[in-house]
Amino acid sequence: MSGGIDATDPPTPAVSSESGFECEAQDSTPLSVPVSSGPWDLDRSIEQLMQCKPLPEPDVKKLCDLARDILSKEGNVQTVRCPVTVAGDVHGQFHDLVELFKIGGNCPDTNYLFLGDYVDRGYYSVETVTLMVALKVRYPCRVTLLRGNHESRQITTVYGFFDECMRKYGTPNVYKCFTDLFDYLPLTALIENQIFCLHGGLSPSIETLDQIRALDRIQEVPHEGLMCDLLWSDPDERCGWGISPRGAGYTFGQDISEQFLHSNGLRLIARAHQLVMEGYNWCHDQKVVTIFSAPNYCYRCGNQAAIMELDEKLVYNFLQFDPAPRRGEPDVTRRTPDYFL
Repeated sequence: MSGGIDATDPPTPAVSSESGFECEAQDSTPLSVPVSSGPWDLDRSIEQLMQCKPLPEPDVKKLCDLARDILSKEGNVQTVRCPVTVAGDVHGQFHDLVELFKIGGNCPDTNYLFLGDYVDRGYYSVETVTLMVALKVRYPCRVTLLRGNHESRQITTVYGFFDECMRKYGTPNVYKCFTDLFDYLPLTALIENQIFCLHGGLSPSIETLDQIRALDRIQEVPHEGLMCDLLWSDPDERCGWGISPRGAGYTFGQDISEQFLHSNGLRLIARAHQLVMEGYNWCHDQKVVTIFSAPNYCYRCGNQAAIMELDEKLVYNFLQFDPAPRRGEPDVTRRTPDYFL
């Protein structure tokens, strides 16, 4: 499915953030960190990760240190330019992430905006999140990573990431490196000043983007409040605000979406956070779109996945895909509550 969003001014290929972290134009050689200074080679590490092989603990620490320096310069409402491909939840399904890159294009040929939930549920959260952070470090202006509700200490100790780190490394050090890094992930993004992107949804505490910009995001996700709502809330068919069945965040109706878009001069809300069987789903009179990028979620839900391509004129195209062929998955018991299945 494809379509367009009217743009008042033609978008430019330049990429920059509100925080002053400047990136060069997207039609030139991608900005990257030095990859051959000293014994650690970032490109070689990415090649290793693409084979679903985890990095040694010292390399993970170096990678997280570099990523923290980059993310600390990004804003709570991170500016993103077109063309860009928007992806939803990945949830540790590494082979499906590789399939996503086959469908949407590899970095740096394609610019990506990921809406959070990189870990938990799937069998390869370590390899998945390490690869995504490595791509962010290698191509900081071509990969944007937002925070999802699973990028938190409380959730990852229950839904698999902590156990996986302990199983693969034998210590909690790698887990701590990543969960400390998660605190620095931007909360939302703004594509061409028209498409508001985030993991969850809106909050009764938010009327303007400036309120999000003023947040101190460098912290564990609170149990309630504005930051919590951005990562946990869901759109609903009923008008107004409602109590979320998830136990965190709110549900919000079409009237809420329309008022928020109108107040901030926006056209669309793009979000993830919910399993949708076709990989994407429109609601609120096509004012809100949900994108989910983990096919056959939890290896049992039978859903398709999707990504949303946006070209230089903000014309969108959804690419749907099925699970990647795989020879088998490890026998790992998951005794966790299905809070949104």
